Amino acid sequence: MTRSRMKLSQPDSEGTRSHPIEFEVRPWGSFSTLEEGPGYKIKRLVVQPGCRLSLQKHRHRAEHWVVVAGTATVIKGNRRLTLRGRQCTVIPRQAWHRIENRGREPVVIIEVQHGAYLGEDDIIRKQDDYGRIEPRAASREPSRRSKKATRAASREPRKRRIGK
Repeated sequence: MTRSRMKLSQPDSEGTRSHPIEFEVRPWGSFSTLEEGPGYKIKRLVVQPGCRLSLQKHRHRAEHWVVVAGTATVIKGNRRLTLRGRQCTVIPRQAWHRIENRGREPVVIIEVQHGAYLGEDDIIRKQDDYGRIEPRAASREPSRRSKKATRAASREPRKRRIGK
């Protein structure tokens, strides 16, 4: 997998970054981070013809996508949308979603992320054309057994539901 990263600017006194500050090449195309600040990040995504992103969701952020060039096929939950220039959609936190480019020209999307955490590691992949699905790691999603073991080790009393 080809992946490159380049940092281009530093934050100003308010913690906001403007101008392209990060560029990454991904198997489906590339993205540039245009600006980020507390609770938001703005990216420019370029999806190459015949490519698509993972079917994924995020725990800590929602996304607003605006198509600025090309025609994007968007999977959002159980719906399939076709978005063209100046059309947009909102992806709620925890919603499964994907962008596909079925056309002959690159699709360019401006993505506005907002939420408590905006790191690239807040991606849970369900399907991926490029082999990037990781097995469920205990550190990311603890099982009930590990929760019980943790509670027993810390001697924390069990919480009980009232009214059932």
